[in-house]
Amino acid sequence: MIVAIRFLIPLLIILTVVYVGLSLYSRLMRRRKLIAHWEKKGMTGDRDAFIARGLKKYDSSFRKKLLLGVYVVPLGAIALLIYITNFK
Repeated sequence: MIVAIRFLIPLLIILTVVYVGLSLYSRLMRRRKLIAHWEKKGMTGDRDAFIARGLKKYDSSFRKKLLLGVYVVPLGAIALLIYITNFK
């Protein structure tokens, strides 16, 4: 059990760093797309408000939730391997 904890704590730290990095990168790319859309369409008005609304929609989108797969896939694979090793 101690071996599993010694393995899982660093893994969770690494996965958290990867998740934060991907989350920041994805948000930056969404912001760039919103700016490009604003400039391409030649829109008028408050550009910052347009970007803020777009990022607010992004924060509640399914794409943002897919980033949680960074935790689910590796931990699920480890759980599956442990199950197969011990009970098959």
